[in-house]
Amino acid sequence: MVFKPAILRKSLMAGAREAEGVAVVIDVYRAFTSAALMMHLGAEKIVLLAEPEAVLKLQAERGYLAVGEVGGKKVDGFDLGNSPSRILTAGRDFFAGQTVAQRTSAGVTGAVAASQRSDMVILGSYVTARAIARYLAARSPPVVSLVAMGSGGEASTAEDEACADYLEHLLTGQPYDHVTTLRQVVEHESTRKFLRGDREYLPATDPIYCLQRDLFDFVIVAIQENGELVARRIDVPEE
Repeated sequence: MVFKPAILRKSLMAGAREAEGVAVVIDVYRAFTSAALMMHLGAEKIVLLAEPEAVLKLQAERGYLAVGEVGGKKVDGFDLGNSPSRILTAGRDFFAGQTVAQRTSAGVTGAVAASQRSDMVILGSYVTARAIARYLAARSPPVVSLVAMGSGGEASTAEDEACADYLEHLLTGQPYDHVTTLRQVVEHESTRKFLRGDREYLPATDPIYCLQRDLFDFVIVAIQENGELVARRIDVPEE
């Protein structure tokens, strides 16, 4: 699997705008864990949109499921917020065969920004990390940008930087200690704000799902289709 491309480490919205080659835009808490779970539950595709108004328009005009948040909170009129726990509760009957319009403050807006100059955008998270590495190894792109989106695309967070470390480890063999990493992530405020349980829109169970490594044997690749950034599942089975 190790093919050692040139790795560009980028962060936040500024980094997303600078992404080159294949951009792996990472949002562990919670956008791209949510996206992977929606795909696992049978969603056909996800349209990534930077503005909540655009999501509501597609919901009204095309019947798409509206999923996501502004400031961490579900937008009025959206079908679901950005919680993996609640996506799992909604279940396969809710998502199977559906198109989702997704908007989030970090991951989705970062993917939209990265799509402007990169060759391809992959939605990055722990749950799909090894599949991402296998997919990239099969394609052997010369440049991979790992973009850790952090909190709102404005402040770095332990979980996104750690996921970038893990992906770099998978791609190049760079050392990575997951036990040490988990301790750092769990002690970081980006996790503790869930564990305190004092905000309804931040379920304490969300980090449990988000920090699982390599749950799925697929990647989520976003490309431009008729003026929209559309993400689809590509299966990458173990050889």
